[in-house]
Amino acid sequence: MAVWLNEAEIRANLPMSELIPAMANALRAYSSGLVNQPVRTVIEVNSDSSFFATMPAYAPGFPALGAKLVTVFGANAERGLPSHLATILLLDPDTGALLAIMDGRYITQVRTAAVSAVAADLLSPIHARVLALIGSGVQARSHLDALSLTRKFEAIRCWSPRRAHVLKFVDESMNSSLQSVESAEEAVREADVVVLVTDSPDPVLRSEWVKEGACVISVGACRPNQREMDPELVARSRLFVDSRASALYESGDVVLGIKEGRFGESHIIGELGEVLENPDLAKGTGVTVFKSLGLAVEDLAAAHLAYTWARSSGRGVPLD
Repeated sequence: MAVWLNEAEIRANLPMSELIPAMANALRAYSSGLVNQPVRTVIEVNSDSSFFATMPAYAPGFPALGAKLVTVFGANAERGLPSHLATILLLDPDTGALLAIMDGRYITQVRTAAVSAVAADLLSPIHARVLALIGSGVQARSHLDALSLTRKFEAIRCWSPRRAHVLKFVDESMNSSLQSVESAEEAVREADVVVLVTDSPDPVLRSEWVKEGACVISVGACRPNQREMDPELVARSRLFVDSRASALYESGDVVLGIKEGRFGESHIIGELGEVLENPDLAKGTGVTVFKSLGLAVEDLAAAHLAYTWARSSGRGVPLD
């Protein structure tokens, strides 16, 4: 019998320490051609840049079959709702029958951060001590937790245009190294790792702020007409992505740079899964950028992990 898993049950069965290696395995499988997954389908809703996306995938190695349905409605903040909402359907890969319906908002939040942790472990300096967080929402919280498992940061600086949100984030955090700063530039200068977790459609990070050798992880700007980074930064960087197909179709930071003649498709050095298979790809000097768009196989791997643990402990509401 199929089950419903709410956010509380997902939280109880999806620890970050287990999710990070699960994401590494999913990325490795994707880049090795072992996952059947198209680029997500996106349709616009209304006229306020809201959209609805469908993200199906089949991963024989888990084995798991399913899809995430996700909506992004920026105006939800005024309604007291998260801007990003999602539902995941998990199916039996042998029969196609429904196994579970589960809340996907939290899964999206933590699997994104877990993938960034994989990227930081592969691409950031081993001696990284200063982390800059641009943004103070749920992704900033999950990234703080995830990246703290990969590097021993001595200073963590956070900035957001919503000053009250930053102060609340710092006040509620259990990490004594976290502090708020007055500007994005102040956060980024001399940082070893810079994480962009914003909903801005325009660049929030200038190239001249980023020191040589730093690693930039960009999580926002997931549409081809949006940018989160200064195009000069992307052009000067050693660029890595989660999926070439997705980056060349969905990422404004990549698509617009190519359209403007700043670089070509070959500017992408590799997918994260390829770096996991061949760490030498990460070797080099200068700034490293990881552009994260999010893959259905990441959601599927996280959902499969949560479902397996939930069923083994008898969790979930039966769906008759």
